Amino acid sequence: MIHDKPHILVVDDDDRLRSLLSKYLSEQGFMVTSVASAVEARGKLSAFIFDLLILDVMMPTETGLEFLSSWPDRKIPVLMLSAMGETEDRIKGLELGAEDYLTKPFEPKELVLRIRAILRRVFTHEEKSQIVQFGEYRFDLSNSQLKRGDEVIYLTSNEAALLKALAQQAGTALSREELAKLIGGGGNERSIDVQMLRLRKKIEENDSKPLYIQTIRGAGYVLYGQKSGGL
Repeated sequence: MIHDKPHILVVDDDDRLRSLLSKYLSEQGFMVTSVASAVEARGKLSAFIFDLLILDVMMPTETGLEFLSSWPDRKIPVLMLSAMGETEDRIKGLELGAEDYLTKPFEPKELVLRIRAILRRVFTHEEKSQIVQFGEYRFDLSNSQLKRGDEVIYLTSNEAALLKALAQQAGTALSREELAKLIGGGGNERSIDVQMLRLRKKIEENDSKPLYIQTIRGAGYVLYGQKSGGL
């Protein structure tokens, strides 16, 4: 798990339910992002790291089942919600890879228990992995090795230390001062920018418009990656 607090994406076209879930789950110690459609969900999933997806079945334009069936290379566990409770929908969702299924209306406490059970199952396994993936790249935290497919990308010790610091807190912006402290070895705020420029040239298709390591104004640098299985 990348964050101290599991990050949950709620996808449901019911404004009232989204608001209630966001409030309740936040009170239970989760980070929550909520959207009203599959289209919005794709945008969030392409930009941020999530630990679990709560997905409504019955949504206009594109249903939860349609979204799930068209979502390639999915690594995020899914808990599906439905007001119908029909066996066919439940089976279809599980066949498409959903971890669990909950019928509306439901008790919020039951939802939290199911969420925690899913996270325990998934991340007990994933904690064995030390891989952070971004695009075609896979970075191994255990040995600071970066690969693109089968190709090993050479990194200097400073570049590897910088990427490791970002990967360990993927999705979180780190200031130059924080990065300098994390990489050690004489790193300073000025040298961070130099090392960042060199690192981006190795992993970004266009280092002037970075996709993976982005600059957040007033906050610092952030790596958008996803923890995954081994190399």
